[in-house]
Amino acid sequence: MNETICGADCGLCPMQAACGGCRKTGGHPFGGNCVLAECCRDRGQTDCGACGGACATKAALIAEFNALHISGLPPVTDLNALRGAFVNLEYTLPNGQKAKLLRDDDICLGNLFQPEDGTRCLGIAADDRYLLVCAFGPEGADAEVLLWKRRTP
Repeated sequence: MNETICGADCGLCPMQAACGGCRKTGGHPFGGNCVLAECCRDRGQTDCGACGGACATKAALIAEFNALHISGLPPVTDLNALRGAFVNLEYTLPNGQKAKLLRDDDICLGNLFQPEDGTRCLGIAADDRYLLVCAFGPEGADAEVLLWKRRTP
């Protein structure tokens, strides 16, 4: 039996030992929440394959991102499962404080868009509560929040 719920190949992941595996942790790899495991649980399924490859959570998030019509953001066609710590950049808030907006140990869905002209990258990420669209330079430098929005159920 596959260790994952989403179908990812755990054998290719360098974080496998720290993760614990979806099935072994009851859908809480790294101790956090996983949007895909929650989707399966909500639908009474054991894994994403039970939905025939048509993930309702991914489809809903893709539609939510595309409905934002953010300048420079190309149409979103796919999202990848990502550990929050990989995409959780530190942003400077209007009051000058620095903050991270996602939870490091959660698995969210997101994607990266690298412009051909070498300008700032755009990143998108979503968990069960929020949509995030950001821009940043090399190595995540000068991260800027373009949109931080509570999702509507």
